Amino acid sequence: MLSDDHRQDTEALLPGRTTEAGATRRLALQTAIGLGYAAAAAPLMAQTAIATPADGLTAGEVSFTVGGFKVPAYRAAPAGKTGLPVVLVIQEIFGVHEYIADTCRRFAKAGYLAIAPQLYARQGDASKYTEAAKLMAEIVSKVPDAQVMADLDGAVAWATANGGDAARIGITGFCWGGRITWLYAAHGPVKAGVAWYGRLVGQASDLTPKHPVEIAPILKAPVLGLYGEKDTGIPLDTIDKMKAALAGGTAAAKASEFVVYPDAPHAFHADYRPSYRKEAADDGWKRALAWFKANGVV
Repeated sequence: MLSDDHRQDTEALLPGRTTEAGATRRLALQTAIGLGYAAAAAPLMAQTAIATPADGLTAGEVSFTVGGFKVPAYRAAPAGKTGLPVVLVIQEIFGVHEYIADTCRRFAKAGYLAIAPQLYARQGDASKYTEAAKLMAEIVSKVPDAQVMADLDGAVAWATANGGDAARIGITGFCWGGRITWLYAAHGPVKAGVAWYGRLVGQASDLTPKHPVEIAPILKAPVLGLYGEKDTGIPLDTIDKMKAALAGGTAAAKASEFVVYPDAPHAFHADYRPSYRKEAADDGWKRALAWFKANGVV
């Protein structure tokens, strides 16, 4: 059974919208970034709202080893520069595809070394799936939080050994990655996080023993939560529960904030999907950059 955040992603996958142009674009993207475009992320809109060129950037696939496993990742950074602020960019359930790669390039254009590790790589290749429910059942549902935290630690180590500043690290993530953003802000060496519509509550399991509302009081870094009022998978009362948990926590927890966009659905930043809302997405992006600046990432 799909959890709420995963259901919201799959609801955008409406039949009958895939076009020949969209299929051609997916193939081109798969070839261009060398990581594979998740077929489950179809259908694409006729045009993505933002297409960020790689001119002036060093961008493409890298890898790092964690526990003997070679973790692939996409990274983008200003060419020839070091001592850069780092931002971890955490995928939706569809994996590291062109939208996530483009988000990395957007951060690179803003002066960051951005890295998006493929956090399902041990479980399988998300780009091979055409059905979101099957992707969830066979890959995403088998990914342990502990594995993700370790892989993000590995991404930080790679970034700081390759031009990034270990004292200036941020994290941002979308949907599945929004939840991970909250978790890593309680785990890793980051100065700030920006969580886009990540699930806040849930049932504990061996693979996902705690959810953001449980770790809220022990945050090590403040998080900006960007959520949609019309997100049916993340009820507003769960945001209220998270706010209450944060209020009784660390200084970082108390400094965390939420912005809820009126009329915005789930995945309002995903500019390749019908859920995209330009006004909310643009405002959220500006707030994300300002949040990182205010909290010492840049």
